[in-house]
Amino acid sequence: MITFIRQILFNIAFYGGTILFCIILTPAMLLPRPIFIIGLNSYFKSVHLIEKYILGLDFEVRGKENIPATGSFIVAAKHYSAYETMKLHLLFFDPAIIMKKELSRIPLWGWLAMKAKMIFIDRGSREIALASIVAGAKRVEAEGRPLVIFPQGTRVALDDTPANKPYKGGIVRMYEATHQPILPLAMNSGIYWKKNAFFKTPGKVIFEFLPVIPSGLTGSDALAKLQTALETKSNELVAIGLKEKA
Repeated sequence: MITFIRQILFNIAFYGGTILFCIILTPAMLLPRPIFIIGLNSYFKSVHLIEKYILGLDFEVRGKENIPATGSFIVAAKHYSAYETMKLHLLFFDPAIIMKKELSRIPLWGWLAMKAKMIFIDRGSREIALASIVAGAKRVEAEGRPLVIFPQGTRVALDDTPANKPYKGGIVRMYEATHQPILPLAMNSGIYWKKNAFFKTPGKVIFEFLPVIPSGLTGSDALAKLQTALETKSNELVAIGLKEKA
């Protein structure tokens, strides 16, 4: 019963707070972008606080030593739910995240995402989508920002595998076009914040940065190394989380 009450209180605070922040940050779009980004980061920090103190959901980060110290790079992350998208601005100061174009049309929220200079892709055409990914990746590389892509192209469930949710070609095109290293990011957030789930559960999410896949490989070799590393480590972290939750 206590967990249920905490879940209800969290949803009230989370959705209510998100609406409030969207309203507050909309006028801030007129400010210089660096100041706007500080305001945006304050939203993600507040979300983490209500997760931690109301819901009882926290996170830890492993493998920080694998994050490149300078320059732009590609972050290839597992994607279970909205949870990890709201932590990317805590893991990196000003990341550019690849998102489907439909999200840019959400009132207020979509405007803020455009101000934050995310990369929106039209998934109606494969070639158009790949072209927009490459163009966005080159722009972000010039800006010196980390670029985040979910290589499976969508949220996945804990029991999904590359067999039914394959890794897409976008990550390969980005890697070949920009010659940037790939930083794999494994996690087990899907245990606590499931895909499309209204109720979330307490616990501790583990994010783990894996050794960088260097530039200079063929696209197919880089993709194979990424898939093996990301799937192996994410499955390992899920097993750890499920054991702790039992």
